[in-house]
Amino acid sequence: MSYRAICFAVLASLGLHAALAGPARADTPPPAALKDAGKHFQRGVALYTEADYRAALVEFRRAYETAPNPAVLYNIGQTYYQLQNYAAALMTLQRYLTEAGPAALHRKEVEQTLETLQSRVGKVTITTNLAGTDIAIDDEPAGKTPFAEPQLVSIGRRKVTASHPGTPPQSQFVDVAAGDTVQLSFTLNEAVAAPVAPSAPPVVVRDLPSTPPHGSNRGLILGWSATGVLAAGAITTAVLAFHASSKLADARASFPVSQAELDSKSSSVKRYSIAADVLTGLAVVAGVVTLKYTLSRSHEVTVALVPTGVTVAGTFR
Repeated sequence: MSYRAICFAVLASLGLHAALAGPARADTPPPAALKDAGKHFQRGVALYTEADYRAALVEFRRAYETAPNPAVLYNIGQTYYQLQNYAAALMTLQRYLTEAGPAALHRKEVEQTLETLQSRVGKVTITTNLAGTDIAIDDEPAGKTPFAEPQLVSIGRRKVTASHPGTPPQSQFVDVAAGDTVQLSFTLNEAVAAPVAPSAPPVVVRDLPSTPPHGSNRGLILGWSATGVLAAGAITTAVLAFHASSKLADARASFPVSQAELDSKSSSVKRYSIAADVLTGLAVVAGVVTLKYTLSRSHEVTVALVPTGVTVAGTFR
């Protein structure tokens, strides 16, 4: 940890503690807010000593928002200094001296720092053709145009962005030397109302020819699906009956074989044969009924038998 960081931590803590221990004022925040602000402040000091200046700035600013105190402005200004945001550091430390008054603990040090910062800032005069244009300097909001006076900026290359509702944002880069006052102008296009799309021509709805009351194709789908399933079942059970019959023939040709085994295999043959006959009959009935229904609704129908069942193609009304 550097000597400057140690001094900063000690002086900053002393300044905040002295301010908090001072006499209570009418605008003094409640104890809970003071406690919360103190936590953010101490966290900011720790981050500052670790050279994590951006995180420290967030904590210090949160502490000031929670419980405004001039002592915290000192820390914010010094952190801006470390981030080389000289314009923000200058404005913050000037505000610190104003709010702290003659009793400011760091007045002499801050006055010396302000002399250094004066040589590290310049100004930019920003004008736009549209009032109320949002201006950002280095992506930090700076306000809306028109500005009463030039904007204070750090020396170096600065990015200035102008944006207005209804127009695309514009950015310009400008080099600013110490003591410069640079002129910068933006010309934004006026917002143009979106053209009104021509109204679509009226849609003429004509009555469609009435459909004969033959119902939907759902009955056809169900009928032929049932026929196919039954036919497939009939074929399957017929194959099983054939295999069972082959096993029965093999058993009869073998020796020795028990009567119980022959009866069991014979029973299997009968069972599969009966199932095949029943399914075949049902498939035929379903197919005939569905075919008649199909013919009554179609102009042209093609019926074909395939290994997995029956297929039907046609043009239906």
